[in-house]
Amino acid sequence: MSEGSGEASSIDNARSSDRIDPPTPAIPIVKLADRLIESGSRYRASDIHIEPFAASLRVRFRIDGSLVDADNLPLSYHGPLVSRLKIMGGMNIVERRRPQDGQFSTTCNGRSLDVRLATLSTIHGEKIVLRLLDQCRTTRGLGELGMETSAVEIWRRLIRSPFGLVLCCGPTGSGKTTTLYASLTDMEIGDRNVTTIEDPVEYVIAGINQVRTNDQAGLTFASGLRALLRQDPDVILIGELRDQETARLAVQAALTGHFVLSSIHANDAAGAMQRLIDMGVEPFLLSSSLIGVIGQRLVRRVCTACSRAHSPNPDELELFRRYRPNATTGFRRGTGCSACSQTGYLDRVGVYEILRVTSGIRRHLLHRADAQTIRAAALAEGMTSLRSAAMHLVERGVTTIDEVVRSLGAQSAPADRVTVS
Repeated sequence: MSEGSGEASSIDNARSSDRIDPPTPAIPIVKLADRLIESGSRYRASDIHIEPFAASLRVRFRIDGSLVDADNLPLSYHGPLVSRLKIMGGMNIVERRRPQDGQFSTTCNGRSLDVRLATLSTIHGEKIVLRLLDQCRTTRGLGELGMETSAVEIWRRLIRSPFGLVLCCGPTGSGKTTTLYASLTDMEIGDRNVTTIEDPVEYVIAGINQVRTNDQAGLTFASGLRALLRQDPDVILIGELRDQETARLAVQAALTGHFVLSSIHANDAAGAMQRLIDMGVEPFLLSSSLIGVIGQRLVRRVCTACSRAHSPNPDELELFRRYRPNATTGFRRGTGCSACSQTGYLDRVGVYEILRVTSGIRRHLLHRADAQTIRAAALAEGMTSLRSAAMHLVERGVTTIDEVVRSLGAQSAPADRVTVS
């Protein structure tokens, strides 16, 4: 792989023995489906995309947040393969027009996998996506997520509050669930009753009551939260604040002496507050209940096996200097090897900003200030922005500037130019 082409790289460049074998008279479609999942697990894929087109069937893996080509199969294998996967997931193989969801468990490469399936009808036939959830993986501690030591201490003080609402925000796939679980395992639970309501339960934690939503049984986040409040909880984790009812119940729970931890889709920590207000939560209630928000992204790590010193181009260097003007640089880039499937990246690390709701932030909330105003106030009070934290990782050679731009964008504002001490 040429330098700088990590996102467009293909697994086809890896060892030929790792390719997905197409079905032959000796390899029926059942074995093809199994080998597809085994290959995805071997490459650490979080999702497998099976996409029909006019002349072929494309298979792609999402590895470390990026889609890479795995194989192109003859289009004639599309129908049998989708039918086989539907059978495995307990889905209706006759229905091909409506979207369907399914699930099954399997053992792959010596590890237990929970596989979630979703179909969608396209002009060339049904596309199917498989989400691979490794049931053998363990929760990470806060110190393993990539937070700076100072950020870990700030976050620990927030999550050890006796009551209040703490939020984790970011787009889909930014690691919010991992942060929530790490926060739970870091708490001093002691004699407290900790209960969660999730969709789905991705990790099982000893000593914690975990509930999974079930829409068919009428158990949603809102109805589940109402039930949890009758279970004498001390700490409540809500998988996601998706609607007005759940958001209002979470705020009320925080106001009545419970510690509530949840996630919400928002671009940054200040945007999470605006999102709750847009959902219908009154600013005076939010200012009284919310004590902190952590915004996050995931960026790919430079592969240590093929890492080399790198000289950024003038545009990249100018962007870096906006956030780290006095930094001693150690730019690194992976050249691509078999360990990272020729991508130059291996695994991901979190980038975080923590917004503490101080008296000044509360005043802005009460006056219905917009997200930009709240963000500027938080930066003035010492908050490290996402881009500043990400450029600190670039300085240490953990990731690259183009990876930061891919995950966070290249936009900048004067208020963002806050360096990491």
